[in-house]
Amino acid sequence: MRRTSFARWPCSIARTMDLLGDWWTPLVLREAFYGIRRFDEFQQALGIARNTLTDRLRRLVDEGLLEKRLYQAEPRRYDYLLTEKGREFFGVLAAMTAWGDRWLADPAGPPITFHHKACGHDTHASVVCGHCGSPLRAEDTAWQMGPGFPEKLKQRPDVQRRFATRS
Repeated sequence: MRRTSFARWPCSIARTMDLLGDWWTPLVLREAFYGIRRFDEFQQALGIARNTLTDRLRRLVDEGLLEKRLYQAEPRRYDYLLTEKGREFFGVLAAMTAWGDRWLADPAGPPITFHHKACGHDTHASVVCGHCGSPLRAEDTAWQMGPGFPEKLKQRPDVQRRFATRS
């Protein structure tokens, strides 16, 4: 059975989930941020099946989040390095970490902390308005159709209800 593709949906959350596909993909990316580069290191760190890891690495390379760099010719072996697109995924992982730290951490505290080298302090992710810097919270935010929303969907009643202005 084929899974539904969200790649063309008019929603960045759906498109991102289409890319991620499952729980292994963000964990592979997390390991890349930890400095893991080689197939065997990913496999050992995650305890993931070889065929599953092969599929996830191929997808991340195809989508431009990782690049393969040959480090051994015989047999052919590669490093998997974060690209600019991959490095920008850090904010997604940091936001997931902040949520997990708040709602899922043990009483002793979060298992991992972020240390911000620029200011020298331990920190956590905070989602803020890109314009004014205020915290971006659901109750202070309205979802609107953006410039890339498909014209053919704008007049559908369900879409109109979804994006109706609420007080």
